[in-house]
Amino acid sequence: MDNSDTIIKMIKNAEIYSPEYLGKKDVLIASDTICCINDKIEIEKELELEVIDADGKKLVPGFIDTHVHIVGGGGEGGYKTRTPEIMLSNVIRGGITTIVGCLGTDGTTRTMSNLIAKARALEEEGITSFIYTGSYKVPVKTLTGSIEDDLILIDKIIGVGEIAIADHRSSQPDMEQIKKTAAAARVGGILSGKAGIVNVHLGDGNGGIKMIEQIVTNSEIPISQFLPTHVDRSPAVFDAAIKYAKNGGLIDMTSSGIREFSDGKITCGKLLKRALNKNVPIRNISFSSDGQGSMPDFDDKKMLVGLKVGDVKSLFREIRGSVVEEKIPIETALQVVTTNPARNLKLAAKGKIQVGMDADLLLLDEDFHIDTVIAKGKIMILGKQVLVKGTFE
Repeated sequence: MDNSDTIIKMIKNAEIYSPEYLGKKDVLIASDTICCINDKIEIEKELELEVIDADGKKLVPGFIDTHVHIVGGGGEGGYKTRTPEIMLSNVIRGGITTIVGCLGTDGTTRTMSNLIAKARALEEEGITSFIYTGSYKVPVKTLTGSIEDDLILIDKIIGVGEIAIADHRSSQPDMEQIKKTAAAARVGGILSGKAGIVNVHLGDGNGGIKMIEQIVTNSEIPISQFLPTHVDRSPAVFDAAIKYAKNGGLIDMTSSGIREFSDGKITCGKLLKRALNKNVPIRNISFSSDGQGSMPDFDDKKMLVGLKVGDVKSLFREIRGSVVEEKIPIETALQVVTTNPARNLKLAAKGKIQVGMDADLLLLDEDFHIDTVIAKGKIMILGKQVLVKGTFE
């Protein structure tokens, strides 16, 4: 991790994917902001700065992970299976520079106060962090007493979630309860200038996506107000999600774990390729990790038979697999962890490499592995390229 006080940095000779391909260029960073991108940047006066020689490497936006249990999750196997909170080192090793924290099954021993404190701690450590208000349970347990007040008055809260439907662990909310939750989130978002997105945990029960579709059909709430996640948990859920996304809905795949489909174990990269082949617009698809979440395995009687912990580093692994193994173009695959989540959550300064945006950047080596991580202009991980500190003339 870089402890330098140098606030001006230049990345030279990088092959830039914004995520669209920009060619080989130099990038100048002032404090936490990208201030210049050009074929060759010349400095007209003496200036103390750091220069990173990125020749032979790809420069891409830092990843946005929109679903992470940053304070850990309540284990479905009792107290001893409670999962630990996230560590910054895991986050940055996964190329994640913006994170959104959430609560899950356990909204009792994991609280909103814990969640916002951890988000602020991660921000102090150097990355950008936000949270959702609530947990699986409906009505939503908030910080202030209402969804609207949480969104309007608390800067870190940008949406509601993860609310569980079609799952034996959910509070079994009916359509009217979910509709009122989405309405409150929408009004709170409008008044605060935030997305007010409703992050929906889809279980493997019947009718999860259908409930959202019925709300959109029978109310004035737009389909973009919902972000159903775990849409890759089963063939039936995925097929329903494909139709939903083709009708304009947003869908989010979970990178932690491998899914068992009829044709065997399948990755997010394979499912992304399948969705694109079915003409789902790429802008409607995102990936998130479910990092540090409790990932239980239940038998057909809903009895716990195993449990794992979600891994934030899986997000990069699935993007790499999409590019290297599935041959999805880099500029396409990157959208699901950069521009798309930034658009969904109204994070205006995130998700692209362009002048005026936050300096959240990754350098990838020739084998498409993470080499260097820069978050808000600060070097968090420095790879093998040459870093020169001094006066540039």
